[in-house]
Amino acid sequence: MSDIVRIRRALISVSDKTGLVEFARALEAHGVEILSTGGSAKALRDAGVPVREVSDHTGFPEILDGRVKTLVPQVHGGILGRRDLPEHLAQMEAHNIAPIDLVAVNLYPFEATVARGAAFEDCIENIDIGGPAMIRSAAKNHASVAVLTAPEHFATVIAELNTHGGTRLATRRALAASAYGRTAAYDAAISTWFAAQNGVEYPATFAIAGQLKQTLRYGENPHQSAAFYTAAPARFGVATATQVQGKELSYNNFNDTDAAYECVAEFAEPTVVIVKHANPCGIATAACVADAWDAALACDPVSAFGGIVALNRPLDEATATKISSIFTEVIIAPEATQGAIDILAAKKNLRLLLTGGLPDPSEAGITFKSLAGGFLLQTRDAGRITPHDLKIVTKRAPTPAEIEDLIFAFRVCKHVKSNAIVYAKNLATIGVGAGQMNRVDSARIAAWRGAAAGLDFTGCVVASDAFFPFADGLEAAISAGAKAVIQPGGSIRDAEVIEAADAAGIAMVFTNMRHFRH
Repeated sequence: MSDIVRIRRALISVSDKTGLVEFARALEAHGVEILSTGGSAKALRDAGVPVREVSDHTGFPEILDGRVKTLVPQVHGGILGRRDLPEHLAQMEAHNIAPIDLVAVNLYPFEATVARGAAFEDCIENIDIGGPAMIRSAAKNHASVAVLTAPEHFATVIAELNTHGGTRLATRRALAASAYGRTAAYDAAISTWFAAQNGVEYPATFAIAGQLKQTLRYGENPHQSAAFYTAAPARFGVATATQVQGKELSYNNFNDTDAAYECVAEFAEPTVVIVKHANPCGIATAACVADAWDAALACDPVSAFGGIVALNRPLDEATATKISSIFTEVIIAPEATQGAIDILAAKKNLRLLLTGGLPDPSEAGITFKSLAGGFLLQTRDAGRITPHDLKIVTKRAPTPAEIEDLIFAFRVCKHVKSNAIVYAKNLATIGVGAGQMNRVDSARIAAWRGAAAGLDFTGCVVASDAFFPFADGLEAAISAGAKAVIQPGGSIRDAEVIEAADAAGIAMVFTNMRHFRH
C-alpha cells in the first residue's frame, strides 16, 4: 500500500460550493485533470478553471433528469480499481477506464430541504444516490483515492499537495472514516424522516447521527472521557449557543446548563432559574430579570454558589452585576447587552452563553437514555397544565393567587428529579426537595432548606410531581405552612390524602398529569 499517492485526476461534484473554485485552482496548479457535473462544472467554467464534464469522460450522457450520471463503470471502475493488482489495471485498460485519484462530493441538501418544510416529492428528489455511491467507493479504496465530503477538507488536501506532491495514507484513512460517518448520518436522516412520513414513531431500526462539536477535557469525573455532539433538528440551547467568554465547558456544565435552559423556557414572564447538579435550587418570575434573580437566589443561596444561571430574557447590566457578585459557573440567555458582557468580562472563568432564542417547551421531540447494550427513546415531557385543567378535590377551593402559584410550582416540579416537592410563594420557589427515595423526605428537606434560608412559608403552596401515596408527605407540607397543594392524583389512597387536606382546611387540586424525572 503506497503512502504518497499523486493526484492525476479528480472528480468534483458538490452541492455546497464553499471554497470550490480556490480548491480547483490549487488542483489545476498541480496538473490535476478535473472532472465535474452540472452546477459544479458550470461554477468552475465561469471562474475560468478548466473542467471536463463527466459525460464527456465516460461517453455516456446524463439521463433520467440527472438521476443517472455517475452510476457508470467508467466512474466507479476508475475509483474502485486497485492500483496494486495487475489484473485490475489490465481490466481498466481493456475497458478504457481511467483512474480517479480524488473524489470531492458533498451530498444533495436533504437535511436542509426537510428543515425548510419542503413537500414530500421535493424531499425525495433531494435524496442523493450517485453521491453516496461515489463516496463509499472512494472510501473503500482509500489506499489509492482521497475522498472529500466537506469544504473544510479542501485545505487539508491542498496542504498535502504543497508539502508532499500527493496525499498521504494517514490522511486518506482519516478522510475515509469521515466519509463513512457522513453517509451514515445522511442515511440516518432519510430513515428517520421516512419513518415519520409513514406515521411510524419508533421504527424497527433507529439510527442516531451527530456532529462532533467539542471534545471535552473529561466526563462526569476526570477518569472518564467525553465529547459533545450536535444533532438535528436544531433546538435553541447549548447546541446553538455562542460562548462569549470563560473557560471551556465541562461535561457537567453542559448537562446542568441544558437542564437550566429547558426549565427557564417554560415561563412566559421574565424568569431566572438557578441549577445545581441538574436540579433547580431557585426559580422566580418577576417584573424584570433582576428582580427574578433576587427571588431565585433567596430560595437557596448556599446551593446557588457555583451554580448555573438561565434567563428567558436578554441579560442586562443590572442583572449581570447581581449575578457576578457570587461565584457562578455558567450564565445562559437568549442575548445580552454589551454593557452586561463588559461587566462579566472581569470574571474570566465565568462562561457566558448566548443562544439566539428559547426552546419551545410544547415541542415534544425525542430524548435518549443509554442502557447497557442499548438505549431508551421517549418523547420530551411537553405536558403543560393550565387553570382549566385543575380538578378541585377539597372543600376549600384555592384562591386566584394560589392557583397562579400552584401552576408555577407544578411547572417547576417537571424539572426537578423525582421524588420532587416544590414550595412556592409569589411566583418564586422557597423550597425544593429533589431525588429522594420517598416523597415525605422530599417534603421535609425542601421545607428545611427554605427555613435555613430564612424564608416565610406562611400561606405558601406546594407541588408534587406525582401523587402522595400516603398522607404523611402532605402532612409534612402542611406542617411547613402550605395552604394549597397541586398533585396529579391517582393513588389508591387519594381519599385518605383528601381527608387530611380537609382536616387542615387547605385547598388541593389534581392535575391528572405526572412529571417523573429520573
